[in-house]
Amino acid sequence: MARVETSSSRPYHLVIFGASGFTGQYVVEEVARTASEGPRGNLKWAVAGRSKQKLEKVLEQAAGVLDKPELRSEVDIIVADVGEPDSLAAMCKQAVIVLNCVGPFLEGMQLNYSSQAAEKGVYIIGSCGFDSIPADMGVLYTRDQFKGTLSAVESFLTVGSGDDGGCIHDGTWQSAIYGFSDSQKLQSLRRKFNHKPLPAVGSKLKRRGNMFFSNEIQQYTVPFMGSDPSVVKRTQRFVVEEHHAKPVQYGAYAGIGGIGNVAKLMFAGMMFWILVKFSFGRNLLIKHPEFFSFGLFSKAGPTRKQMEESSFQLAFYGEGYTEGQDPSQGKPNGKIRTLVQGPECGYVATPIAIVQAALTILNEPTALPKTGGVYTPGAAFAKTTLTDRLNKHGIQFSVI
Repeated sequence: MARVETSSSRPYHLVIFGASGFTGQYVVEEVARTASEGPRGNLKWAVAGRSKQKLEKVLEQAAGVLDKPELRSEVDIIVADVGEPDSLAAMCKQAVIVLNCVGPFLEGMQLNYSSQAAEKGVYIIGSCGFDSIPADMGVLYTRDQFKGTLSAVESFLTVGSGDDGGCIHDGTWQSAIYGFSDSQKLQSLRRKFNHKPLPAVGSKLKRRGNMFFSNEIQQYTVPFMGSDPSVVKRTQRFVVEEHHAKPVQYGAYAGIGGIGNVAKLMFAGMMFWILVKFSFGRNLLIKHPEFFSFGLFSKAGPTRKQMEESSFQLAFYGEGYTEGQDPSQGKPNGKIRTLVQGPECGYVATPIAIVQAALTILNEPTALPKTGGVYTPGAAFAKTTLTDRLNKHGIQFSVI
């Protein structure tokens, strides 16, 4: 089972790696805020990254924001650099859990490391931020609330902001640039899994167009560009293989607002597609995020005021077969609507999600999958109380 106790050789429950990055700052503050929820009410934690000075600044800022001057002296600092594997190994040996704030790694990890992780009893759980805990846990929540067999779900994301508007830090923009330029690699990686198509229960879910007016959210809508669809699909595959349950089909969409935004998005999208294919184009995109994204991404990231005034809603529209109905016969005869809503997604909801995921592992090790491995959030946390924990911290799941 997962080893969740600290020991003299592993003094920390948690180490936040990449704590001096833009997201890392907010993860540090969220851990400091919720430290009393650790095992026996006492979470032992440290911060890690390349620069000791920068990490000291992060703790200083957190101490000021939270009015906890003791953070400066009580939280240990570990110097670790991605370019120096030995420093990473030394960091990992000191912690029960590493919260990785240093960029995405998903399916490649599963392909290359899942069996080694299983042998060593290590749990590697990706996508534990806004992408993709609300979507992945939201689909499972919708399935569990539906009385019968849920066959398909579509989710619609809408984001609200205050008078100051909102933006996203350019670290996410850079991830998108590298992600799109590597999309061929991802396709060949997926072929290596040799997965058989998942069995569809009931009617096949139709894919919608690349842009359409959604009656559900009453605005123009595009397919969601993040990792949610692939993460949910991997969870549903796990559900079929490990729990022998029926998979749920899934489609993910995001609202973009009115016709003015449609024109902007089409223009920005066209520029992005053209430039991302060439190295000079990628350099341009990286140098000028605000220009090429109409201000949606910025090198400074959102202000604290912008974050406080922003929020998200993820509406799930599910259909299925009510109890006693045979899913192999006829069309779905039952519908369900659920909602996951919460604060600003990138730097408020993401730290809440990742920290509650870590606290769930520490407090409920016996509810995790039986062996270590590389997991999606839904696969790792399906049998835990993660949803209840999120509800208590401002990411709310409800049936409409």
